[in-house]
Amino acid sequence: MKKLNLALLSGGISSEREVSLHSGEQVYEALDKDKYNIERYDPKTDLPRLINDAAQIDIALIILHGPYGEDGTVQGLLDLLHIPYQGSGVLGSSLAMNKAATKQIYEKAGIPAPPYVIYQRNDTIDADACAKQLGIPLVVKPVVGGSSVGMSIVRTVSDLPGAVDTAFEFDSAVMVEGYIDGIELTGGVIGNQELEAFPIIEIIPDEAHEFFDYEAKYTAGVSQEICPARIDEELTLKAQTYAKNAHQALFCRGYSRTDMILRDREIYVLETNTIPGMTATSLLPQSAQAAGLNFTRLLDRLIELGLEEQ
Repeated sequence: MKKLNLALLSGGISSEREVSLHSGEQVYEALDKDKYNIERYDPKTDLPRLINDAAQIDIALIILHGPYGEDGTVQGLLDLLHIPYQGSGVLGSSLAMNKAATKQIYEKAGIPAPPYVIYQRNDTIDADACAKQLGIPLVVKPVVGGSSVGMSIVRTVSDLPGAVDTAFEFDSAVMVEGYIDGIELTGGVIGNQELEAFPIIEIIPDEAHEFFDYEAKYTAGVSQEICPARIDEELTLKAQTYAKNAHQALFCRGYSRTDMILRDREIYVLETNTIPGMTATSLLPQSAQAAGLNFTRLLDRLIELGLEEQ
C-alpha cells in the first residue's frame, strides 16, 4: 500500500503552544511509520514551507490548541490549499472555540448548560448584580481559549473584578458562569455521518485544585481519571447523548470531546473541544482505549475520517 504524505502540525502561537508541542511529539511517536511519510510543521515558523509543500500533502493532522489552531484559522488555510485534515472544519471549529456562540447553540438545541453572562472589555461590571443573577460561587473564563487558561472560581463578590481582569488578559470578552458543584465528566465521540460515543470519563482533581485547571490537566498524578465513569447506565446514556447532540449542534465533524458536570442526576454541558488533548494518556485517547481503539489506531481512524470528508 502506498504511504500517505502526512503533515503533522503542532506548536503554533497560542498560550497553549507547549501543550501542543508535547502532544505533537507523542502523536509523532504513535503514528504508524509504515503507513505515513510524516513531515512536521510548526505554524509559528513553517507556514511558508507548508504552503510550498501543499501539492504533495495527502492529509494534515492538526495538533494545535487554542486560537490560531483550534478556532478555524488553520482549517481555513488548509481548505485554501486543498489539504484534507482531521476533525472539524472552519464553522465547527470557530463555533466551538467561542464559548458565547457555543452557549447560544446549546440553548437552541435544548442542551442544558449553566447560566451565564458575557462581558466585553469596556463594559461596566456590577459585581453585586452579577452575583445576584447567577449566585455564588462563579466561574470566570475568557470567551475564546482552552486548557482552562485564564479561568478561575470566584467565591466572594469582592473577588469578581480581579478574576474578570485576569480573564481579559487572554481575550477581549469574558464569560461569567454559575458554578455547579458536582462530578466532572467528559465524553468523546467519533465519526462523520454516523457517530459513536466513547465511554464516559469521570475526573477527580486532587484536593489542591478546585477544578480541572491547566495544572490538573497536564501534571501527572494531579487528577484521577476513571474510565468508565462510576455512574449508572441511564446517566451514561444521557451523557453520551449530550456529547453527540453538542457535536452535531456545533457542526463538528470527525471527533470531539464534550465536558459536563453531574449534580443530583442532572447533567450540565460546559463546552465542546474540537481538538482535544492528544497524548496517549489524554482523556479522548483514554476513552478510545476503553472502547478497544489504541492510540495508534485512533490516529488512523481520525485520518480515515478526514479523508472521507473530502
